[in-house]
Amino acid sequence: MQVMVKAFASLREVAERQTEIHVEEGAAVGDLLETLCRRYPGLAEKIFAAPGVPKKYVNVLVNGRSIQFLRGLDTALHDGDLVALFPPAGGG
Repeated sequence: MQVMVKAFASLREVAERQTEIHVEEGAAVGDLLETLCRRYPGLAEKIFAAPGVPKKYVNVLVNGRSIQFLRGLDTALHDGDLVALFPPAGGG
């Protein structure tokens, strides 16, 4: 199945702004992130604090909903889903 991934802000330094990724049926967000990290060297360091542990302020949204309020990295993906990756933002 195909999933659209959009990377924002500093994540664009290591990944494409927008790309379509093929994942297996039954794949979850964690599986997608592993695929992306293999494809884009340097991405893992930007989104993971440790293997399988996203950094505290990295936001991953599936169809506009944060995975924090779904099933985390176990959030199921479906054909045509849109996954957005946002790095920590600072300012003030």
